[in-house]
Amino acid sequence: MWRALLNAWKVKELRSRLLFTALIIVLVRFASSIPCPGVDPTALKGFIDSVTQNSSSGGGVMAMIDLFSGGAMTHFALGALGIMPYITASIIMQLLVPVIPALEKMQREGESGRGKITQYTRYLTLVVCAVQGVMVAMAMINPSRIGLPEPMMPLFIGNPVLFIIVNVFVLTCTTMVFMWLGEQITERGIGNGVSLIITIGIVSRMPEAVLQLIKMTSDGGSLRLVHLLLLVAVFFVVTAATILLSQGYRRIPIQMVRKSSVGRMTDGSTYMPLKVNFANVMPIIFAGALMMFPSMIFSSLAQRPDAAKIWTTLAIAFQHDKLTYAVVYGLLIILFSFFWVANQFNPLQIADNLKKEGAYIPGISPGQPTADFLDSAMTRVTTGGAVFLLVLALFPMFLYNTFGIPFMVAQFFGGTSLLIMVGVVLDTMSQLESHLTMRHYDGFLKSGRLRSRSNN
Repeated sequence: MWRALLNAWKVKELRSRLLFTALIIVLVRFASSIPCPGVDPTALKGFIDSVTQNSSSGGGVMAMIDLFSGGAMTHFALGALGIMPYITASIIMQLLVPVIPALEKMQREGESGRGKITQYTRYLTLVVCAVQGVMVAMAMINPSRIGLPEPMMPLFIGNPVLFIIVNVFVLTCTTMVFMWLGEQITERGIGNGVSLIITIGIVSRMPEAVLQLIKMTSDGGSLRLVHLLLLVAVFFVVTAATILLSQGYRRIPIQMVRKSSVGRMTDGSTYMPLKVNFANVMPIIFAGALMMFPSMIFSSLAQRPDAAKIWTTLAIAFQHDKLTYAVVYGLLIILFSFFWVANQFNPLQIADNLKKEGAYIPGISPGQPTADFLDSAMTRVTTGGAVFLLVLALFPMFLYNTFGIPFMVAQFFGGTSLLIMVGVVLDTMSQLESHLTMRHYDGFLKSGRLRSRSNN
């Protein structure tokens, strides 16, 4: 691998791309450390520390938000929203395209249609930024709105209305700049820019997680050296399993019959890959986003003077470290795994395209039988992938609740964090592999190529 990186540095174009990508990442991290106007950094830091030490107060939720913003939420920095509003808008547009005929028609128009959809995604990002910005700013003014305890001192300085207006504008502008910088990385750098920005935010929290582990292993800590070594071994095993989940697929054999220029019929064979984890990280993102609301809503209702006891019971049941939360969270992951496949995978269209191209699945008649076969195969593959994804998503919660591993550390043993990191690293390595191969350099694998490119 080091030889491949050295070869990449020797190529002028690749060196320029790598330096450009590094520069953008530095700018993003810099924006994630500058506090927003009107924030009292000392009061906010003390409040976040007190909350994250108490999971029953919502520390799990706050730690999760802080993780994906790369620590920006701790300081209520310019990049507190990060690039997630753009990701949210993109997901919404992907779900709307198959549902709204006008958007589906645009997608079929080729480059121009996809450009219009991208423009609509940017407009939707503005709306999502405004909504999330108001929610975050109001939470700074009154944390109890989201089920958190009241701070010892105010977290902001000045007029509350002016604070909300100014910070919604600042947070929205920062997110839009992040979106533009991500597009610049995709065009002029290495890898998918938006995904890299998210990944760097996650990775930036790893040093803090390592320090927490070292502190727990030192004299008087709750962990011994053997426990630390076991955790390291578990981390490598879970990472390997995540790679298998991300790269795994089932091959559906495809036989093709084409007419040559001399009028003869020629045969050819290939395969159609059905990904085990077709939905990727989307089910965990959807489920995690939805599970943030019950605790906040029930906690808000429980704080009313005339509140019924049921709201307090439900608020406790849906805290991040409770079994009820884990059960509902797991069911939502399974549900969204099948929902995403049903929304994005169209066996009828695939069967029709195969028939038009003169291709067929051996032993399966073209048309509706092919669509039924693909639907059945994809359902079985998705079932295995959804169960695997469920285990991967719940494993950090198991470490957190059973062994007392800090939430910040446990997040790197599965869930969204590990899936995003593995996926982005594989994609970036694949792009570097392609550039090096075109220039007759050895890539990252001497005996072959990364699976995502090996059969292209």
